[in-house]
Amino acid sequence: MSASPPDSSAPTPAPTTAPVPSSAAGHGPGSAPVRVLLVDDDALVRAGLRLMLGGDCGIEIVAEASDGSQVAALVDQYTPHVVLMDIRMPTMDGLAATEELRRRPQSPEVIILTTFNADEHVLRALRAGAAGFVLKDTPPAELVAAVLRVAEGDPVLSPAVTQQLIEHVAGAGTDPRRGRAQELLTRLNDREREVAVAVGRGKSNAEIAAALFLSVPTVKTHVSRILTKLSLNNRVQVALLTHDAGLLDP
Repeated sequence: MSASPPDSSAPTPAPTTAPVPSSAAGHGPGSAPVRVLLVDDDALVRAGLRLMLGGDCGIEIVAEASDGSQVAALVDQYTPHVVLMDIRMPTMDGLAATEELRRRPQSPEVIILTTFNADEHVLRALRAGAAGFVLKDTPPAELVAAVLRVAEGDPVLSPAVTQQLIEHVAGAGTDPRRGRAQELLTRLNDREREVAVAVGRGKSNAEIAAALFLSVPTVKTHVSRILTKLSLNNRVQVALLTHDAGLLDP
């Protein structure tokens, strides 16, 4: 007789392992795996994700949750580097759970699981500090690559996808965030502002370097300073902020 399926109403811990530092930078052969928390109210989806992220790919699923309300406690217990977070869940959705997590110091990175390329739910999660999103039908190799990238501190949105999101926001009319965004951007010097606008237009570091006659390492330094000055998590938030401030208007 086969075993009955697990109860999807309660968090499902993986075998307990020793905690590792919160930073997952520098993963390579022989290094500690990237620790991942799966959050989805569908037990079959979680099982599929566990299969896709299993094996010898440098990733360890440390726990599962079926609702956003369970996330904070599991993060405290299992110290994941990355949380794969569904948006729509019954008690606390993934948006609220992401916002709660990203307000905490030393919080894990969050990748949103969604069936939509760009909608208001995804945009809200990115504004809250999610490192990107992946579609639920993403091929296994791409999902693994996304988790490893985010663990290294890189967002999982290409410049093209960033531009798509900006265009989606632009179609929504005037954003009441404009005044606050403009005030925040006064913290930047002229060069940093130029770089921020280029990031907002979806340009890569190499494209920004060519346009502004800078080296790629110098562009990376400017981006890092922009994130620090504006208390942002990633380039996507920079892009959204420059749009909010009206700097991407035609």
